[in-house]
Amino acid sequence: MGRFLYNVKGILRYLLPRILFDKQKYLDNVEQRSDYKYIIDRVNYYNKLDSKIDMQVESGCNKKIAIKDYKIPKKLINYFYDSYEYLVYFPKDLEFILESGDVNYNLSYPSLTKSRPIDSNNKNNILLNLDKIRHFSFVEDKIPFCAKDDILYFRGGVYQEHRIRFLSKYFHDSRCDLGHTGSIAESNKAFVKPKSSKQEHLRHKFILSLEGNDVASNLKWIMNSNSIAIMPKPKFETWFMEGRLKGDYHYIEIDDDYNNVFEKIDYYKNNPRKAEVIIKNANSYCKEFMDKNREIIISLLVLEKYFKFTN
Repeated sequence: MGRFLYNVKGILRYLLPRILFDKQKYLDNVEQRSDYKYIIDRVNYYNKLDSKIDMQVESGCNKKIAIKDYKIPKKLINYFYDSYEYLVYFPKDLEFILESGDVNYNLSYPSLTKSRPIDSNNKNNILLNLDKIRHFSFVEDKIPFCAKDDILYFRGGVYQEHRIRFLSKYFHDSRCDLGHTGSIAESNKAFVKPKSSKQEHLRHKFILSLEGNDVASNLKWIMNSNSIAIMPKPKFETWFMEGRLKGDYHYIEIDDDYNNVFEKIDYYKNNPRKAEVIIKNANSYCKEFMDKNREIIISLLVLEKYFKFTN
């Protein structure tokens, strides 16, 4: 979906009468669905609350807002559009907390958010599919794996220490084509290259997918292509459930120190059938998110559970 259409749909949804949004048309008879257990499994993955929570937040930190008072903001507008898409189905007096932006920390009170660390203390980070125009895009890739070149490819913003470390290590390696494409600073000016399209990325068998401030925004479309994501085990997750991805099954896993990058790449270059199995697994994983009706049901149930446990 293009940016213009995305904005138009978001504004129309905000302006239309709330009576048009009936969540029961999605939730009635959901228990009779053949994929009901799968739906509930994902609901409980995104929303780990299991008991009532006192939402009296400390003075000065109260971010609660009633749905009826939720207005289109000047900044981080994607988070508004993508949260209101489902909040509009609920009674307007209900209150919620939204933590916008790249949330790479655990929250102290139950909040709706795009991302969270992958650990056992993340139950207050209730995941919704937010900022999805940037993070949740897929591609059509008609180039078979065997027809792509063997260069490890990357274009993106290189600001974080771990991304700087990777490019410092391999920028001049002939087996790579890596480049920084954002604003220029002392730490990344040596890595600057022109931007390139997704289609240019897809000419390559191996595409680097390093986490940024939280998740890697390119991971979803790489996994839906005929190329393979190269990355360390993820530390953060979103609606894509990165915490459930398996190294060398959905992607090629490299060590956090990056020392084994070409050992792994050479292995899959020499064993292309095993590489194609990873591609098949990754493609299948992506297909789980392409049933639009089911994604709406899961989102509504995540919110229903949120309001149930936070009153």
